[in-house]
Amino acid sequence: MHNSNIIHCIVVDDEPPALAILEKYISAIPSLNLTATCNNAVEALPVLQNEKIDLLFIDIQMPNILGTDFIRTLINPPKIIFTTAYRKYAVDGFELDAVDYLLKPISFERFLKAVNKVMRLNLHSADTSLPHSEIAQAATPGTFIFLRAERKNIRVHLDDILFIESLKDYLKVVMKEKTVITKQSISSLEEILPSPAFIRTHRSFIIATGKIDAISSDQVQIGKYEIPVSRSYRHEVEKMLKPAELPHSTGTK
Repeated sequence: MHNSNIIHCIVVDDEPPALAILEKYISAIPSLNLTATCNNAVEALPVLQNEKIDLLFIDIQMPNILGTDFIRTLINPPKIIFTTAYRKYAVDGFELDAVDYLLKPISFERFLKAVNKVMRLNLHSADTSLPHSEIAQAATPGTFIFLRAERKNIRVHLDDILFIESLKDYLKVVMKEKTVITKQSISSLEEILPSPAFIRTHRSFIIATGKIDAISSDQVQIGKYEIPVSRSYRHEVEKMLKPAELPHSTGTK
């Protein structure tokens, strides 16, 4: 049976070192299952036809046919992450609705960011038209991301997150029972967190909207924590949390 929590993937690349590094990265993520590695698109075709593949890592510059051209031949392609040493193919990649475009040499941090995007697409189907009283259900207990911390990849369930605080080059992810410190920018994490379940309230803070206990013009209260709402993000907070009305004030900068 196909486990919906497992992402079945293949890697297509004509360079053995590139195949090896992606195999290593994939093996480090419990939710990824490497179904096959292929040296070219011709080898990949029967795998895609006969196996249930959710994600395809594919190089672009390969013999016989470009990775981008190969994707155009597929009627129902899986989710795509392009891997290439050439930046010039980026536009083609995104025109094909690729989830991400990784430039070689690929760091594990960048790989993890791309995989988190796929997990968000696979496991989260939040309806942004939901009444805001139902925002708490938008991030279901089965939805998670992986964060790099303490020399390992830690599974973090979105439903456990209270808020995220930026600490220069690091992020403090505060949850119900624990806190995780990870080296990552707040903007990169904001990209993969589902909205409206998570919104930015300040250049240094992202909050879980379903965990809000109280809100004023310049701060949000989540349990014992008071998170600032800056003037530049106040409009987004108001928009996401309507019909609640926020008192007018100058706010924080």
